[in-house]
Amino acid sequence: MTGTRDDEQVRARMPADVDAPDKVLYGLTFRQLAILAIAAVVFYGGWRSLHTLLPVPVVLGASVVLGGLVFGLAVGRRDGLPMDRWLLASVRHHRASKALSTTDTASRTPGWVDAAAGRMPLPAPLKLPAQAIADDGEIALPGASAAIVAATTVNLGLRTSGEQQALVDTFGRWLNSLSTPTQVVVSAQPVNLASHATGLQDSAHRLPHPALETACADHARFLDDLAHRRDPLRRQVLIVTRAPAGGGRGGHAARRRADDTVRSLSGLGVTTRALDGDAATAAIAACADPYRPPRQGGLAAPDAVITGAPPPRSRRKKASS
Repeated sequence: MTGTRDDEQVRARMPADVDAPDKVLYGLTFRQLAILAIAAVVFYGGWRSLHTLLPVPVVLGASVVLGGLVFGLAVGRRDGLPMDRWLLASVRHHRASKALSTTDTASRTPGWVDAAAGRMPLPAPLKLPAQAIADDGEIALPGASAAIVAATTVNLGLRTSGEQQALVDTFGRWLNSLSTPTQVVVSAQPVNLASHATGLQDSAHRLPHPALETACADHARFLDDLAHRRDPLRRQVLIVTRAPAGGGRGGHAARRRADDTVRSLSGLGVTTRALDGDAATAAIAACADPYRPPRQGGLAAPDAVITGAPPPRSRRKKASS
């Protein structure tokens, strides 16, 4: 981060990951040291028990192999997670039920489950963090409520030093005004340029001048070629504000905090908007599966059975003798 103070440029180092665990010894965290210490105690106990029963080279070889695995487990990472937590999440995923239902399976079996014939096991209850989404966009959580604000981005590199300092000060004042947990989610969403190209091609012939029609058709071909050659993405910024459930006068405290966030960030020159119920539902669905296009129409009821069209049956023609 750079700024100006009395016409003198000031530079300050800011850590990229403020949530990184502290290094305790030799660049290792307390969790990594605990794993290595437990492994050392186990290896010492195994050595005391087996060095008189097995040849020493065999015990040493097994200790080296197991020590390498434990060291990799302690310091390794995958998908942004420590290796031990990643393996624990993998075990939980494989042991968890793959069929989930919002209905109470203990009292009533969903209609799409054929448990009597033994073809499908009973689904596990689906526990979602969000209980309901109101029409104004307020999300009901256990013991709290939340609202989502969508915002655009600001390119600091194209601003002068004074403008950068003013933007950082405005953003800092908003951060200092927060009194409840707030989450800022920055993600990349795919852009469907093929639909834009099709729309330009359909509207090109309605332009008043042939030169405009030619330019519109050329731009449509460019977008279509770009959609086939590349995977264009757009940056999406979502700000989630939280508040205690029923807090404040008349409720809707999270929605009021979202409106305050919109007013506070307007000084940054970004476009902000507090999402209503439909937009919040679409934003959450896009975060869960960003590469699936949004489904048109409303959502199905919790107890509704969703069926698809039956596959066409192929008719075999009898060969005439």
